[in-house]
Amino acid sequence: MAIINENYLKLQAGYLFPEIGRRVSEFIEANPDKKVIKMGIGDVTQPLVPSVVKAFHEGVEEMAKAETFKGYGPEQGYAFLREAIAENSYKTRGIDISANDIFVSDGSKCDTGNIQEIFGNENKIAICDPVYPVYADTTVMAGKTGVCQTNGYYDGIIYMPCTKENGFIPELPTEIPDLIFLCYPNNPTGTVASKEELKKWVDFAIANKSIILYDAAYESFIQDDEIPHSIYEIEGAKKVAIEFRSFSKTAGFTGTRCAYTVIPEELVAYDAEGKAHPVKPLWNRRQSTKFNGVSYPVQKAAASIFTEEGKNEVKKVIAYYMENARIMRESLQDAGYEVFGGENAPYVWVKTKNNTKSWDFFDKVLNEANVVGTPGSGFGPSGEGYFRFSAFADRENVLEAMERIKNLS
Repeated sequence: MAIINENYLKLQAGYLFPEIGRRVSEFIEANPDKKVIKMGIGDVTQPLVPSVVKAFHEGVEEMAKAETFKGYGPEQGYAFLREAIAENSYKTRGIDISANDIFVSDGSKCDTGNIQEIFGNENKIAICDPVYPVYADTTVMAGKTGVCQTNGYYDGIIYMPCTKENGFIPELPTEIPDLIFLCYPNNPTGTVASKEELKKWVDFAIANKSIILYDAAYESFIQDDEIPHSIYEIEGAKKVAIEFRSFSKTAGFTGTRCAYTVIPEELVAYDAEGKAHPVKPLWNRRQSTKFNGVSYPVQKAAASIFTEEGKNEVKKVIAYYMENARIMRESLQDAGYEVFGGENAPYVWVKTKNNTKSWDFFDKVLNEANVVGTPGSGFGPSGEGYFRFSAFADRENVLEAMERIKNLS
């Protein structure tokens, strides 16, 4: 008799974004004449920049010739890409991260979920509320939790509420976690963490032998020079932090798939007897066993964003999305909404009016304005009464969507 992993039975309803897709599909089927503007799922709309396309074509052409054909590549990623990442994303900021600390993958979503495989189920996990749903759902799948309670919290997870009152930056938990998920710039609230705030978390992790799982997928959208792009800008972080980054939003790779995880040599975790073990070899073994690497043309294309031409092209696309965010933020404020984020991140976090529930607001905006956003409660109980709009849209659609929402009753 085949036995299922019963941890999957603990998961509540469907994953947030498929549920959004289901409701939108039903609406479109019932209203085929209506133009629906989608600003919910954080998928990019602008095409790959010319440098990326050129490198992609070159990579494919190399695969078409016997003398330049590539078979299996290194599971950790090709050296040319890892070296470009180390030089341009870290060393230019004065951070001593080497190419050997970098593992190229097909997405941060995969990495933030898969990383739990190298840590035992007795670990206590801390996550922010609200936050990207993958952190909680994969913790459940891994068997590190109990059942979900009526308040939406799973037994065994340490939840750290992020509210208007604390500026959407969590307080240090009173219960000591072993693994701490942090995401800045934050998805969904669009907030950022200062160096002082991150130093507080690094010191906490050092004192308690915890590890910070730091999702920096949106770091390229930071506009404020005082805001850190990497947790490794904080003294001591290399001893206690793993960083996840992605090309998905930075360079439009959502349909192309390329990301990377950074695990410094100094980072250790402990066995049951308290003996320290370096973490990097464990992740290397996991990747070498379960992953055959990202395709050569994709990695070649990703490396092109670190050329001078590629950097300038990507900056223009990021500026386009951030202008969308500005338009959204100001338009929603003019419409009488309380708005957060959208200044150093491509997400705008909106407080609904009259204490309207998040999913009720979703249905109202969809049915009356024919615009799709993301209900805040889908990111956690503390997101109830909030709504997320994504700046990853065409400018024409952003302007039209904001005008429609202004006219909501």
